[in-house]
Amino acid sequence: MSETELTFKALADPTRRLLLDRLRERNGQTLGELCEHLTMARQSATQHLDILVRANLVTVVRRGRERLHYLNPAPIHEIEQRWISGFDMPRLRALSMIKHQAEEYGMTSVPTYVYVTYIHATAEQVWQALTDADLTARYWDHANVSDWQPGSAWEHQRTDGSGVADVVGKVLTAEPPTRLVITFEDSPNEEREPSVVTFLVEPHQDIVRLTVTHENLANLDMFNGISSGWPAVLSNLKSLLETGDVLPQAPWKMTGTHA
Repeated sequence: MSETELTFKALADPTRRLLLDRLRERNGQTLGELCEHLTMARQSATQHLDILVRANLVTVVRRGRERLHYLNPAPIHEIEQRWISGFDMPRLRALSMIKHQAEEYGMTSVPTYVYVTYIHATAEQVWQALTDADLTARYWDHANVSDWQPGSAWEHQRTDGSGVADVVGKVLTAEPPTRLVITFEDSPNEEREPSVVTFLVEPHQDIVRLTVTHENLANLDMFNGISSGWPAVLSNLKSLLETGDVLPQAPWKMTGTHA
């Protein structure tokens, strides 16, 4: 069964759609939290979650002894690109913006963003793509510059020769080639806690699962921006590693934003 078929099959069940709605309302829940208001046995809920995980609609992130469940927008993004973007995207975006603005008044916290993609590459190749300034310049249009040691600074520098950094931060954790945690400050002059990005690289035979978790987001505008930016950047990274070249057009020019 193809990935698209798995996605549609998973979305066809109302209980699984309810689980996704619960994660959309509050991402990063344990199994117990998700099952709290469901009128079904825990085992049945687990089976539904397993289907969502196999369809790549939900990803599980371990935090100590806890298993936290997060929405993964990648399959929905692919469906949107194939089935929706070619029709009436400007009007759909306008309607979506109205909906998001209306929902913003009812939200008290900004959800954590999680994105999962599978890449035909080694863990070492993915790690190099995340940390090598020349490679990041190719697929991100910015060079990520640092020595990537815990405590060191890093900069997201423009490739126009100006040396201007649009994002800065600090390396919190570096465990090559599997885990990199950085702070992400796109407005360093503002007095607020920086957001945090975690790259988790999990090798399996000839492929790698790359999970990007972006948390402690400042507001919904930032959440909506990275929700478009990260899929574009990571699609370009995937193309570079699997084909030797980036996508023929910069994908963030379609989404109108850049992570």
